[in-house]
Amino acid sequence: MFDRAPDVGGVWSATRRYPGLRAQNSKFTSPFTDHPMPEDYPRWPDGQQMQAYLAGYVQHFGLGPMLRLGTEVVAADPVDSGWLLEIRDAMGVHRTSCDHLIVANGVFSDPVMPDLPGAAAFRAAGGHLCHVSEFHDVEQARDRSVVVLGYGKSACDVAEAVSHLADETSVVARRLTWKMPRTFQGVDYERLLLTRAGEAHFRSRFPHRTERLLDRLALREANLDLLQERVTRKLRLRELDLLPSGPIEEIATSSAGLVTEGFAEQVEAGRITVHRDTEITELIGGKHGPAVRLADGSLKLAEIVVCATGYRQEVPFLTPFVRRALTDEVGDFRLYRHILPVDVPNLSFAGYNSSNVSALSSEIGAHWIAGLLTGEFVPPMPELMNNEIDARLAWSRERGEGNHAHGASVVPFSLANIDEMLDDLGTPLPLRSRLAQWVRPVRPASYRGVLRDRTPAAAPAPAPEPVTDR
Repeated sequence: MFDRAPDVGGVWSATRRYPGLRAQNSKFTSPFTDHPMPEDYPRWPDGQQMQAYLAGYVQHFGLGPMLRLGTEVVAADPVDSGWLLEIRDAMGVHRTSCDHLIVANGVFSDPVMPDLPGAAAFRAAGGHLCHVSEFHDVEQARDRSVVVLGYGKSACDVAEAVSHLADETSVVARRLTWKMPRTFQGVDYERLLLTRAGEAHFRSRFPHRTERLLDRLALREANLDLLQERVTRKLRLRELDLLPSGPIEEIATSSAGLVTEGFAEQVEAGRITVHRDTEITELIGGKHGPAVRLADGSLKLAEIVVCATGYRQEVPFLTPFVRRALTDEVGDFRLYRHILPVDVPNLSFAGYNSSNVSALSSEIGAHWIAGLLTGEFVPPMPELMNNEIDARLAWSRERGEGNHAHGASVVPFSLANIDEMLDDLGTPLPLRSRLAQWVRPVRPASYRGVLRDRTPAAAPAPAPEPVTDR
């Protein structure tokens, strides 16, 4: 396995952690099925603890020899026998090959930086401009004016963290989104969103009997309206002018997130100012800088601008021909079960089914790939897979009013996606466990037996092919 980061962890890597980063899931729903999180972890682990858990997983299962950290895949070219890879590490550029390539670069691998006019003048005036994944030290903000662009989880996390040190902290949000409190009237949010009953409150492609019953009794809308009003009151959204314009059902999109602890309190205390329904139109240097100009023409002092503007799903190491075969005309990935491209052989994707329980979804997806490679199951004919992909993407666009994470998200239907993959493998979760998930949050350990029972005996690992210098 090649990873350009010097440590395991992906988004949790020390090279990418921003101040205030914390898991959205509790330590009970975050781990893999075969390795619980340490008992001494807090209920909501921080970024450093999440990375330590993953490093511990590697050590516990002896995966270290399989990892090539600090190694970037520069190019991957399809050949008759599989793939020819060009990799770069501290020693230079080398070549190697493989029979099957699994892309697991994540859906948060390529930061999106907005093209803001005036960036050069802003920097010349002493301003610091960066993506949130590059902002690692909260001390940079001490006694300085900070502007955070965005209103997702990372934007609110960073704004809250720096607001205790910065001279002034502002959040510029083009659109406010709904966020759930971690606890709600004594009930953990995971009991609301990470259960089958929670998923049933959002319209799926294939409504089951419970969903249809909720519709007939008008319970879906009533429950969501009640939830919206109670969240509004609990978080004092009207009083703080933080009430989103859309319905709370929008939390079912890939932008769903949790409230950052302390954010509302800092807004109320005047330590954070939220400029809603606007955007930065220009970065200002010269005698007026460093500053930002907002859409209404006003200027805002900004010695540091942190862009929490998301990520794009990119696979730059693949050839243009392969990339065109992977995506449609609007850039959505065309992957069966969010894993398998129809028109590119010997290639699969891991983790492109981002969900509310991403570690579990990715793990089940990895077993799906293993089943495919060992011949445990055979996917449908290409025509059927393409029809399924077309229908899913069309439904996703209609539901999400546009691209939905470039087709790489299953939110909020995490359990439904897992059910599909297990059904393909012929190893569905036992009825007793599925019934329990209607009222109890999903627990990864409940899938341990299912995955253990289907795991084929491991064949002797082939000797690794030597990596040759270019």
